[in-house]
Amino acid sequence: MNAYDEYMKEVVKPMRAELVNVGFKELTTADMVNEHMAEVKGTSLVVINSVCGCAAGLARPAVSEALTEVENKPEHLVTVFAGQDQEATYQMRTYFEEVPPSSPSIAVVKDGQLAYFIPREQIEGFPMEQIKDHLVQVLNQVTSA
Repeated sequence: MNAYDEYMKEVVKPMRAELVNVGFKELTTADMVNEHMAEVKGTSLVVINSVCGCAAGLARPAVSEALTEVENKPEHLVTVFAGQDQEATYQMRTYFEEVPPSSPSIAVVKDGQLAYFIPREQIEGFPMEQIKDHLVQVLNQVTSA
């Protein structure tokens, strides 16, 4: 590993921890993604994390807050980190081929099928509370169906 990779690995630790600390499992390899998607039943909340400001100030806080407000929590909370775990991120995106890749982004998957997708365009430039409310509404709808 070169000096840049080592540096970035350290820089993103707290960004990873924000989601891990609220119950997310990191999927860091393509095999981990495939295993999760093949075996999962119920609802998964998938966050495609990134180092950008809209992930730090909007997406991660909105997801964390939404999980405290949602009526029925998703059974599975998983995340991949764009730009860091490239194979895992690429593999996760193959399950959402109908939507253009974006990070950060938030996917709701029910029984292995994409139920809802919030792309970067619906995160960047919006108030955190609006993103949170959007996600709460989506999760309440998908988890109660």
